[in-house]
Amino acid sequence: MTGMLKNKAIITAALTGSIHTPSMSPYLPITAQQLIDECLAVYEAGGAVAHIHTRDETTGLPNADQDVYQKVATEVKKHCDLILCTTTGGKLGAPVKERVRVATTLKPELASLNTGSLNFALFHIADKISEYKYDWEKPYLAGTDDFIFPNTFKTMREFLETFETMGTKPEFEIYDMGMINNLAFLIRKGIVKKPVYMQFVLGILGGMPATPENLVYLVDTARRQIGDFVFSVCAAGNRQFPLCTQSLLMGGNARVGLEDNLYLEKGVLAKSNAEQVAKIIRIAGELGIEPATPSEARQILGLKGLDQVAF
Repeated sequence: MTGMLKNKAIITAALTGSIHTPSMSPYLPITAQQLIDECLAVYEAGGAVAHIHTRDETTGLPNADQDVYQKVATEVKKHCDLILCTTTGGKLGAPVKERVRVATTLKPELASLNTGSLNFALFHIADKISEYKYDWEKPYLAGTDDFIFPNTFKTMREFLETFETMGTKPEFEIYDMGMINNLAFLIRKGIVKKPVYMQFVLGILGGMPATPENLVYLVDTARRQIGDFVFSVCAAGNRQFPLCTQSLLMGGNARVGLEDNLYLEKGVLAKSNAEQVAKIIRIAGELGIEPATPSEARQILGLKGLDQVAF
């Protein structure tokens, strides 16, 4: 492990993602200014990392607007030392070159890197929405019944080459058991260097269900195949807080945020990412765990520092 700090956990907020649509919640951040405001609120609430996607400022359609990334990152850096983790998942169906471009644009300290392909399905939630704000939303969701989120060994190598050039640490996204096998293979071949940071992503239709048993199985398998590592957990919908709490109990870190779950508690929409950050920090406090500061998170993950980014 790069450098664990006793009783400290990294709290990440995934701000907007590319799963939820504007019709699902009026609080989903869409514009660059909303993303900036959410980052600063997450920092004030005690979060160390903000995971960032971008959207069209008029319609909320997920995109990968490099100008928006630059604007958000530059403004946030003026006010605080929050770690920004950029997505390379991007909009569903985006070409690989488009997905990885932000790593070159911003040279971020941290960026997501998906470790395998899967059926990334959202179609089952399309009919739950009675009225859509924008024409793109229903086809976007419904179209995923015939969608594979592609992450081949070739594209993983290409992403890793870009990351290494930019000095960006990968946050390896693990949706299923086979993705640990993929990462272990890349480590054995010398393509990935240890120590590694993994985000276990549970509850996506097409990936592993968000159950306590599955999280134990993932962590145990990773320990046997990879050895020492740092991990975090995120879970879809109402499994977010239970699984994040379990991660903390297992010595891991936690990712909350409106990308994964729009609610604060049953029937109550979260008005901001910061509300969810504050909640998981309250839970952690009851367990004797403190939130790592961005500086402490950089030490734990072995990040290069804000003086070496391109924003």
